[in-house]
Amino acid sequence: MQKVSLALMLSVISTAAFAADEPKRPWDIEVDLGAIATSGNTETTSVQVKLDAKQNLERWENQYILSSLFKEDEVTREDGTTTNEKTAEKYFGSAKFAYLIGVEKAYLFGFGSHTRDNFGAYRSYSTIALGYGDWLYSSPRLNWFVEAGPGYFEGEKVIESDDPAVPDTLTDESGAMLRAATALEWKITSTAEFKQTISVESGADNTRTQSETSLSASITEAMKMKVGFAVANDTDVAPGKEKTDTTTFVNLVYNF
Repeated sequence: MQKVSLALMLSVISTAAFAADEPKRPWDIEVDLGAIATSGNTETTSVQVKLDAKQNLERWENQYILSSLFKEDEVTREDGTTTNEKTAEKYFGSAKFAYLIGVEKAYLFGFGSHTRDNFGAYRSYSTIALGYGDWLYSSPRLNWFVEAGPGYFEGEKVIESDDPAVPDTLTDESGAMLRAATALEWKITSTAEFKQTISVESGADNTRTQSETSLSASITEAMKMKVGFAVANDTDVAPGKEKTDTTTFVNLVYNF
């Protein structure tokens, strides 16, 4: 029994050592592409594009994200006529710079993001934050990290006009906030992977929570299919605006 336990321990240690010694790729890049178009009794078009680029250096692990969402639906007017109108147009960009501080998997980070949403509760929303992060668990199959730190945000809250002829007004908000985020990556099998990301940016005027849950399956070495569900919530919105936006997606993902 002792020999079996010793063999298992040596096997785990050798696996961990191999994973630690495995050289990093300079870049890990994923491009998500999703599109839906229907015609007939219901006409709608939606396009989702996302670029997720991770840069691996000796002391730095950086991540850059760009995404956009566009949707157009057939809308029936009061006089009975129909027309195609935009119902969603959203752009997002973020950059995170993580400096490894010597302690195993611990890092200091700087984060910045900007959101432009022409149909959301906030027309624009920008944040910057600094803080500390650490990996709660790390293995070849399961990785889980958390990070937190203070920051600053600026936003333009949309106040809708009751008169269609009068444009909406924007109210500026800004102030200190606390940002916390976590991500879980689980390689279920060699071809299937589960991911969960959550971020919370809490300030005096508003608390913004964003979450994305996805499951992907490899089709080839460079391509996989991903299904997921994203949620964005703002606690302080103007009357007539929804606090929560959700997106369900099915995307093709290309790895570079």
